[in-house]
Amino acid sequence: MSQRDPHQSGESSPLSLSRRRLLTGGLAAGLTGGLLTGLAASGFAFSTLAAQAAAPLAGISQPGALRRRLGKFEITALLDGYLELGPDLIIGYDPAIGEPLRAASFATGPAMRGPVNAFLVNTGDKLVLIDAGTSDKMGPTLGHLPKALAAAGVTPEQIDAVLITHMHPDHIYGVLTPGGLPMFPNAELLLPEADHAFWYDDAALNAAPEMMKGFFLGARHAADAYARRQTRFKAGEEVLPGFTALAMPGHTPGHSGLRIDSDGQSLLILADVVHVPALQFARPEWSVAFDVDPALAAETRNKVLDMASADGVMVAGMHLGFPGFGHVARDGEAYRYVAASWPYAG
Repeated sequence: MSQRDPHQSGESSPLSLSRRRLLTGGLAAGLTGGLLTGLAASGFAFSTLAAQAAAPLAGISQPGALRRRLGKFEITALLDGYLELGPDLIIGYDPAIGEPLRAASFATGPAMRGPVNAFLVNTGDKLVLIDAGTSDKMGPTLGHLPKALAAAGVTPEQIDAVLITHMHPDHIYGVLTPGGLPMFPNAELLLPEADHAFWYDDAALNAAPEMMKGFFLGARHAADAYARRQTRFKAGEEVLPGFTALAMPGHTPGHSGLRIDSDGQSLLILADVVHVPALQFARPEWSVAFDVDPALAAETRNKVLDMASADGVMVAGMHLGFPGFGHVARDGEAYRYVAASWPYAG
């Protein structure tokens, strides 16, 4: 016997029930009535509901610390805060293309707000922090990594290694306290050799625009605080068991990504390959004003996003929407970012 089509028979499909009917009809009344009757029978005071409704607004979110598993590793995304990037900082930005992309992402205002993420990896043997945020050097919307660590139940003294993807202020300044002391007194500082060479190059310092000279001095000051506990690594090396450094130059000369592998699962740390997801996945040729080599950064971005989409590997980025985990999919000649779902099973 064929199944009846409710549309042809004049009946309403259960799937076509309107939200209004669901909320105002008998189903809602029955559920509400049963719930209230049960609460009254249990002695629940309905004045409590009114008191809860009048509770003051919390005003601020809890510190950002969200975990997911990768094989035998546990990875915690940590939010240092946020920065804002306007179209004037996007090299090659075309409003005829960019404004529809901004509108599609529901961007409001002249600048797009983006996070500064870091990632804590518990390997079972070590606690490894990947990038360290900004300390107090970049304004009140940033510098909240210590609060995020505390929310994750970790103290700075417990960190065994701090692995820096590149030595820009929003990645390395947080290795110091506001008073200039090592934030992670027991940690080894792991630095990309090529990036270290660039930021310690006096010729590069002298040739840099005036606004960038402070970046050189700040990077040196942060790294020098760990001079006795410092290791430099090269692209292609296994920096720590399960952590392989990948060359992703352009943003800085030694800008490094990471591939983390555990028990057959992998995560690709993009670091700063992408700064503005709403724009740069669709237009990977658009770089940002603080790329040291914008053309090379765009070339790297295309290569890395192509690899990530082809391999289907999960990615994490320091400027992808917190907590920063997701996948890269091909979209014609460009790409799109698909944020990872909540890890329900832990």
